[in-house]
Amino acid sequence: MANIKILGISGSLRKGSFNRMALKAAQGLKEQSEAASAAYEKALADARARAQSIANATRERQAAEAQESQKRIEAQLHERLAAAERSIAATRSAAMGNVRTIAADTTAAIVERLIGKAPAEQEVAAALGQVIKQ
Repeated sequence: MANIKILGISGSLRKGSFNRMALKAAQGLKEQSEAASAAYEKALADARARAQSIANATRERQAAEAQESQKRIEAQLHERLAAAERSIAATRSAAMGNVRTIAADTTAAIVERLIGKAPAEQEVAAALGQVIKQ
C-alpha cells in the first residue's frame, strides 16, 4: 500500500481549536489504518503459509497413497503373471504328453501299413525316445 503524507495546517494556535482537533483525529485514524493494514498483511501471510503447509501435507499424503497403491497393483500383477506362467507350463506339459502319444500312434500306424504288421509298443517308444533326444 502506498504511503500518503498530508500536510495539515490548522490555522489556529489555540489549544482547543476545531481544526487542530480534526487534524489530531485524522492522525489517530491514520495510525489505526496503518495498524489494521499491518494486521491484514500479517493475517494474509499467515493464511498463505497455512495454505502452503496444507498443500504440502496433501501432496505428500497423496504421493504415499499412490506409492502404496502402485506396490499393491504390482504385487497383484506379479501374482497373476506367476499364475499365468504356471498355467502355460501345465498346458505345455499336457500338450507335449499328447504329442508323444500321437507320435507313437502315428508311428505304429505307418509301420503297420508299410510292413503289414504292428510293431511292439516298446520298439515304438524306444525309436521315439531316440528321435526326441536329437
